Amino acid sequence: MATGLLEVRSLRKTFGGVVANDDISMSVAAGSIVGLIGPNGSGKTTLFSSIVGYHAPDAGSVYFDGRSLVGLDTARIARLGLVRTFQQAHVYDGLSCVRNMQASVPRALEGIGTLMREPARESAERAHALLELIGLSDKREVVAGELSYGQRKLLEFGMALMGEPKMMLLDEPTAGINPTLINWTVDRLRHAASALGITLMIIEHNMRVIMNLAEHIYCLAHGRLLAEGSPCEIRNDARVVDAYLGRR
Repeated sequence: MATGLLEVRSLRKTFGGVVANDDISMSVAAGSIVGLIGPNGSGKTTLFSSIVGYHAPDAGSVYFDGRSLVGLDTARIARLGLVRTFQQAHVYDGLSCVRNMQASVPRALEGIGTLMREPARESAERAHALLELIGLSDKREVVAGELSYGQRKLLEFGMALMGEPKMMLLDEPTAGINPTLINWTVDRLRHAASALGITLMIIEHNMRVIMNLAEHIYCLAHGRLLAEGSPCEIRNDARVVDAYLGRR
């Protein structure tokens, strides 16, 4: 019986003869911030894609809020309250930040042209409130293509919040960001999750970030679950150290 908001059980995904994920199980409690780490090629992004319906798992089960996700498409899964962001920020470069936010509302995706002419009051109010929450209020009328890379990633995070998700899967939210802005970005993510009651699962290669942000961490290596535990346990796990230093 599922106990966490997200439950993954014995998930397997292959591409031809390549096993990307093999017998992976994990549980994410509602309201928590969970990290997913591992060397490049360990299967982290594939796992995210399998959870949210971009790839159909070859075996295993995925439950979200007590409901099976296997066989559902990404749009249906998003409507259930589970969304993800990507390694590269997906925003509309030609639209202002506030219009990007409005365009991300699921019911508005069919009418971006109408949105550009006459923004809906309700979505505009929510967009302004969320831009304030993530620290981009002063950029609300700036065209997204003029933002820094870190600001674009925060904007994508805000766009995902417009659908009022219960849980978000964030793929390397601090990758490529100016190091001087990483702490500020992490604070924005933590603050938004706390204020809105959203559960986060985060792929991150910056170990300092994930150790400070996550309450529980899963580590993958060669497509399999290598270790899990608190940040302290993961930091001192010889298997994790070996995987990152290439001694496996």
